[in-house]
Formats: sequence, structure tokens, C-alpha cells
Amino acid sequence: MSRPLRLVQVGAGAMGRAWLDAIGRSSDTELVGLVDLDGSVARSALAERGIDVPTGADAVEIARLTGAEAVVDVTVPQAHLPVNLAALRAGLPVLCEKPVTPTVRDALVLAAAAEVSGRLLMVSQSRRYYAALASLRDHLPGVGPVGLVSTEFMRAPHFGGFREEMDHPLLVDMAIHGFDVARYLLGTAPVAVSCWSFNPAWSWFRGDAAATAVFEFEHGVRFQYLGSWVAAGLETSWNGSWRVVGEAGTATWDGEGEVVVQRRAGEPERLLVPPAPAESIDGSLADFTAAVRSGGAPSSGEIHENILTLAMVEAAVRSAETGERVDIAALLDEAWREALAGDLDEDHRAAMEAWGSASRHFGLRKAPTSPGADGSAVDRAVA
Repeated sequence: MSRPLRLVQVGAGAMGRAWLDAIGRSSDTELVGLVDLDGSVARSALAERGIDVPTGADAVEIARLTGAEAVVDVTVPQAHLPVNLAALRAGLPVLCEKPVTPTVRDALVLAAAAEVSGRLLMVSQSRRYYAALASLRDHLPGVGPVGLVSTEFMRAPHFGGFREEMDHPLLVDMAIHGFDVARYLLGTAPVAVSCWSFNPAWSWFRGDAAATAVFEFEHGVRFQYLGSWVAAGLETSWNGSWRVVGEAGTATWDGEGEVVVQRRAGEPERLLVPPAPAESIDGSLADFTAAVRSGGAPSSGEIHENILTLAMVEAAVRSAETGERVDIAALLDEAWREALAGDLDEDHRAAMEAWGSASRHFGLRKAPTSPGADGSAVDRAVA
């Protein structure tokens, strides 16, 4: 790389400041502009770090002024659609904080926009970027074929602000990471979910701060998620604690640096995995930068690949609200029809219509029939 990738960042709040620091740590990127609707917030964030770059309220304008080559979107989720659309239309690749949009419907519009523009839109699923997690996945062939993945996430943060007012703070703002890691480990598509959310009596969140979800993946594999944001004492890692059960053995990850593998009756093998040079959002930034420079795809988070993670979240919320098992392919197709019924640019509409259906375009198949009242088993084959 002859010089650093020139970036304009949009958003200078708490998470925006974390991204400013990540860009500053990277020798492969350079911040050339900062955008925020509140100019004083942007100027304050820069002054705290001794950075002198142009600020403004329009990302495309600042990018043109500074010669930026890409945009980092750290705005609130409701702003992701307009910010990302404007950048893609201007020919700028985008690295966007999760979730890419609040709804699958709007995420499908962004996927079409990325296709039309020919530019990369990558979602930062930062919790994929841990050396110990990569080690866990590397060891799965030794315990497979896998039948069950489970994670437990137990923390008790007091955020204040919007999270404590959300309807589903755990599922929407945090469980998305666990759902995405499950996809990373399994390498197959989610099929359906049954989810139950609730709010313990002592919760300081308005909405449901705890949930249990069981996802069906292809080939009959199950992923179980158990989480709470009001679980004081004996807290798990922010990455959760993980167990993968296969035909030949079991592997676990404590969410930090320890991976344990035991094959059948053998002795457990404990691995202490040192951190990689770039983990979490530093890893996302490095992956994005390399993809932009090479013209290839990032290892994870490209918008088409990431939509399945967002669909898992939306399906889990719907299941929790309705008490019903939700078919993820059907949810995708419903969102696709809703998007086509909306106000779209004609080239985006044409791209989406060419898909035939969202489930077909994203490689999903309909879920098998759910268990009957007589207790008969689910058909494990995915049609």
C-alpha cells in the first residue's frame, strides 16, 4: 500500500470516538474529515485527540472537499440508510456500524444500491475479529459434524440513554453479535427460530432485557442463545461463553482467550490463544481497508452476507412478540415485497426485481414443517 486509505467518518458520539481512535491506531488509514449534525460535537472529538481535519454536516460534500476514498458510518441505525445511500451514489465504499439498518426491508434496498453502484458496503460485525474465535472454528472439523451450538451472555450494564428505552434492547442491540458469530462458526444458513423474551422484575430497562432463542440451521443443526442484560455477578465475557457439540467431541470458548477441545474419551486440550494485532473494530477496519485496496470482498460483513444476521434478529423479535416459530426465508421475501412497494430509485427497483425473490437471491430455502401436537419430530431435511 503506497499510502493510507483516506476516510471520512460520519458520527462523533461515544461509538464515533471509539472509531476515531481505531482509525488513529491504523497505519493503513487516515482520517481526512469528520461529519456530525452537531458541529460542536465533531470539533470537540477532534480537539480531544489533537486532530485537525475539516468538519461538516454532509458526508459526500466533505469527501469531495478532502479527496476521501471511503466513508465510515457510525451514525444511529435510523440514519444508516440515507447516509449509506448517499455515499454509494457518490461512488464511495462504506464501512457501517451494525445493524446496517433497523429493518431487513431497508437493508435489502442497500444491497440493491451496492449492486448498482458497484461499491463495497461492509457491516462491522466486530465480534468476529478475535483470534480465539478463529481458533475455535479451526478446531471444529475435529469434533464434527456439529449438531448443537450454544452461547450464554450474561452482563449487567447501566448504559442510560436510548438502549434503556428500546422495546427489545438485548435482541436488537447485543444478541445480533451472538447470532452473527453462530453463522461464522457454522458456515450454513439459518432456517427458522423460536424465541421468548422477557423483562425480569428488577430490570432497569423499559423493554425486554432477557431472551432465549432456538434457531434451526441447515442440516438440522440447532443454535441456542440465552442472554440477559440484567444479570449481576459471575458475568460472562462481552463475547459470551460458547459450546459446540459434535459427533466426535466438544469444543468451548470462554469469550476471551481460552479454547478447550475434548474428543470423545480423550483428555481435554486447553489452548490459550494470544490476541491478534487487530481485534474487534480494529479488525473490521483492517478487513475493510484490505478489501477496498484489493477490490475483493472482506472476510465478513459484506451487505449481502450480513443481511442473514439481521434477518435472524428480526425473526427472533417477531417470534418473541407473536409466540410463533418464524421462517426466515419467508420473512426475507415479505421484506422484499415491502421494499418493492416503497419509493425506490428505478435502478434500485430493477436490481431488486431481477432477484426473483429475496430468499432465492440470498440462498435460503423454506423451513421444514414444525413439530405437530402429537410430538412428531421435525423433518431434518431442508427441501
